[in-house]
Amino acid sequence: MDRGYLTTLSWVLALVILAALSVAGQDSGWTVPRTPWGHPDLMGTYTNKTITPVQRPVELADREFLTKEESVRLEQERIERNRRLDEAQAERTVAGGVATRRAHERSDGSTTGYYNNFWLDWGTTSTGRTSLIVDPPNGRLPQVTPEFARHGARRREQILARGVPKNDWTVTGNGLADSWLDFQLNDRCIVWSAGPPMLPGPYNNTYMIFQTPDYVAILVEMIHDVRIIPLDGRPHIPSRLRQYLGDMRGRWEGDTLVVETTNIRRTEGEGGAQGNDEIETRASNGRTDDTLRIVERFTRVNASTINYRFTIDDPSHWTRPFSGEFPFRRTNERLFEFACHEGNYSVPNTLSGARAEEERASALRSPSR
Repeated sequence: MDRGYLTTLSWVLALVILAALSVAGQDSGWTVPRTPWGHPDLMGTYTNKTITPVQRPVELADREFLTKEESVRLEQERIERNRRLDEAQAERTVAGGVATRRAHERSDGSTTGYYNNFWLDWGTTSTGRTSLIVDPPNGRLPQVTPEFARHGARRREQILARGVPKNDWTVTGNGLADSWLDFQLNDRCIVWSAGPPMLPGPYNNTYMIFQTPDYVAILVEMIHDVRIIPLDGRPHIPSRLRQYLGDMRGRWEGDTLVVETTNIRRTEGEGGAQGNDEIETRASNGRTDDTLRIVERFTRVNASTINYRFTIDDPSHWTRPFSGEFPFRRTNERLFEFACHEGNYSVPNTLSGARAEEERASALRSPSR
């Protein structure tokens, strides 16, 4: 048989197969839905909860994905762990410490403030990746800059100079209780996991997305935040003006919503000063210029999933930009009000307790009259 004929036949067969695959894709019946004004429709209620860690365990090196078997095993282990903790007998916890019984098993279910495992809702599903961070390739945060490390060291020296022992940095996270500014933002009921980036937390990982031709709004279940994102091309506000959620600007790139955030307010409170923020985005760098820029991408990939990707660029904090990626999955769960009362009770109580301790210490140092 003629070799040219065989080659032609091979190409014909390949085209037939590709055409069949294309028809199969069309028969699936799903295309990106549109709003009445033509934008991709992202509206709905979603959750981003997952058992996938923010950073890849060191022992997994450059392994980006889990095997199917590994994902199933991890998910089953989480289900079994939740069952075990939910059925565990009640035990009293101690302020500033963890319960001693099986503490290694209950490290996120027995500290004061968590009450018990019932309140936690990380979910039981894996993204299939070994980390939420996808760049750098090792799935871990890049190193901090020498400048940022020096600022952190100076901050710790200032705390120690005020007589706060390292083992007593448990109340506000940085050992100080001089004013409300020493508390984390979530302790003050200001902001928690609203982002950017919008990372999953221990509970309340539910979001509602609303759209108009000129705005996208994201209602966050944790605390009370609503992210208002204009789409009209307006410039960012002056860099001297900082906001806790930053200054957001959105645009469409094809079917992807791109949100750029600048002007994020820093704070000298504990680490990220946001609570459960492993990335510590809002940690102060000791500077007054605006060095932090976060870009988020929302892409509807099927009827029930938005692919969420973020890139953080802050040359005063990290030695290189880095990115994370994970799904927001549509959910039928309802969004409930989060009545954050820490700012009403724990902050004044902690401050008054600190003043009482200072008075007692002063009395012990003063000579008896």
